[in-house]
Amino acid sequence: MNHDAYDDDYIRGILNGVKSIAMVGASPVNVRPSYFAFKYLAQRGYDMIPVNPGHVGKLLLGKPFVAALSDIGGPVDMIDIFRNSSHIIPVVEEALKLTPLPKVIWMQLGARDDAAAGKAEAAGLKVVMNRCPKIEYGRLSSEISWMGVNSRTLSSKRAPIPTQGMRLSLNRSSLGGGETAASNRAAKKSEPT
Repeated sequence: MNHDAYDDDYIRGILNGVKSIAMVGASPVNVRPSYFAFKYLAQRGYDMIPVNPGHVGKLLLGKPFVAALSDIGGPVDMIDIFRNSSHIIPVVEEALKLTPLPKVIWMQLGARDDAAAGKAEAAGLKVVMNRCPKIEYGRLSSEISWMGVNSRTLSSKRAPIPTQGMRLSLNRSSLGGGETAASNRAAKKSEPT
């Protein structure tokens, strides 16, 4: 696997195929990137599990923190590692002890460990490094382009305006869009008269 460039179908397949995500390094502090990613993915229908031993006893958006992956008590599809690269190998080794094994190990932006990736792939898991599932979801679903973010994807075809319940390219319902005065005006202009 070339971990320097991922095919969109590979990322799309992961985001469509997983239902539960354990976020290692999740934070209840609402200005932390892990909080934003956790909240965004939870709003898109993923069953999110916050993993952080420093916050056991607290809740993150109604979900109780667990200290370790082994404390989850059920199967999990994806492990999203919100830790720096020096802390990845212990998380991957813990994930490889789970029964059943997760389907995916995902390392957040700035996190890369090729040895850990090799161990996970040898066990049959898919691996993504140095990417954010929140950003990838937004990019592949076209939500990100309607939020004023340059996705660096050139196309002469404008993405559809996301509206409540609309099925996007990731085959999940949109929760954003269609609720502002500007987007409502844009939607009315594009409707046939």
